[in-house]
Amino acid sequence: MRFENVYFLGIGGIGMSAIARYFLHEGKGVAGYDKTSTPLTEALEREGAIVHYEDSVSQIPEEFKDIEKTLVVYTPAIPSDHSEYNWLKSEGFEIRKRSNMLGVISKGKYVMAVAGTHGKTSVTTLIAWLNHVAGGGGSAFLGGISVNFASNMVLGSGNRLAVEADEFDRSFLQLYPNVAIVTSADADHLDIYGTHENVKIAFSQFISQIESGGSLIINDRVDVDITNSDIKVYRYSYDIPTDFYAENIELMDGGCYRYDIVCPDRTIIGCELGVPGWVNVENSVAAVAALWVAGIESEDLLKQGLKTFVGIKRRFELYVNNPNRVYMDDYAHHPRELEVAIGSVRKMFPGRGLTVVFQPHLYSRTLDFHKEFAESLSLADKVALLPIYPARELPIEGVESEIIANLVTSECEIISKESLVKWVEDNPNDVIVTFGAGDIDKYCAQIASVVSC
Repeated sequence: MRFENVYFLGIGGIGMSAIARYFLHEGKGVAGYDKTSTPLTEALEREGAIVHYEDSVSQIPEEFKDIEKTLVVYTPAIPSDHSEYNWLKSEGFEIRKRSNMLGVISKGKYVMAVAGTHGKTSVTTLIAWLNHVAGGGGSAFLGGISVNFASNMVLGSGNRLAVEADEFDRSFLQLYPNVAIVTSADADHLDIYGTHENVKIAFSQFISQIESGGSLIINDRVDVDITNSDIKVYRYSYDIPTDFYAENIELMDGGCYRYDIVCPDRTIIGCELGVPGWVNVENSVAAVAALWVAGIESEDLLKQGLKTFVGIKRRFELYVNNPNRVYMDDYAHHPRELEVAIGSVRKMFPGRGLTVVFQPHLYSRTLDFHKEFAESLSLADKVALLPIYPARELPIEGVESEIIANLVTSECEIISKESLVKWVEDNPNDVIVTFGAGDIDKYCAQIASVVSC
């Protein structure tokens, strides 16, 4: 790349920060804006990036105002009236979306792209770890912080590149993978797509962009048109016989599983996954399928990778797990994700009381799916709802957490973030799980402290 500097608008996002780290590794100057300071932005600053938190052109470092030397990368979450964005645009800087940069970086690589309205971060991260353990290398851009790598980016030897293919704003259409995994294609981001049918059309287009001779690994529940005749198509599932699936599944102490993975030409006996939940067993089947397609055949190393995988921050993250109390935190923010996660917790800890705390994410998503959210949350014994986390959106009149709470059939109440920790302390239950994609994770350590007392 000819540019010496890269300036990021929204540098603290999980995807943007990974690309910023990549360019820091490549020796480029990196700076950027974000709305608030977070552990991710603080880490970037420690690694050499210059980050500020005020939308002001005067805050852009002078060396990054050289149009000949600076490339600008932005996230679609940046509002159209953002002053820095508009100044950089008016000055004629080359400006690219984050998704476009992923497409540029991935050229010439053996791309293993994971798409899906939920599950993609877990599968991508597990592929990256299996590449490392069983494949001897590989790089990755992740949508979460891998506990194994302690990062959302992996720089390894070899040509394999695992990437999370994000459907938001149709970003994944910038990718032309050699192997694509589709975990799900549920209705989501209807503020972008309008209808579920349009979501499915976008996934079909993503599949059509798989390179000739490549492979699609698709969840058996996903129903989208597959028009790409130049690829091999494999189906996978949790335990339904398909091309790849699990059998002889056994729940172990602590909620983890032992099982066999059936592949088209073999069965990998005695797999143990280092993270809990039946949904992660299904995710591991998809990841092993991707490695199988890539020609990684060592069963012992694959089993070692599965057993030593310790997960992702905010994906079924266990803070407390003892015979008396359990506290977990999870990023789930879609009704289907909540349904699957709550079902997994029920299987992991059968017969125990379950309290769920949920922070809705986005006014538009709450409006579109409030009935479905209520149905999923009603699977818990007790529910607490926080106010909606707005993220990039302005409020929508009449859309508050109450429209979910009014339909929940379990015991349910709305609480403030300020009272969250005290509420958990005053409402003990065997198992407590916090869910949401906003800022609820800021309270995890405090909640764990009162739960473990």
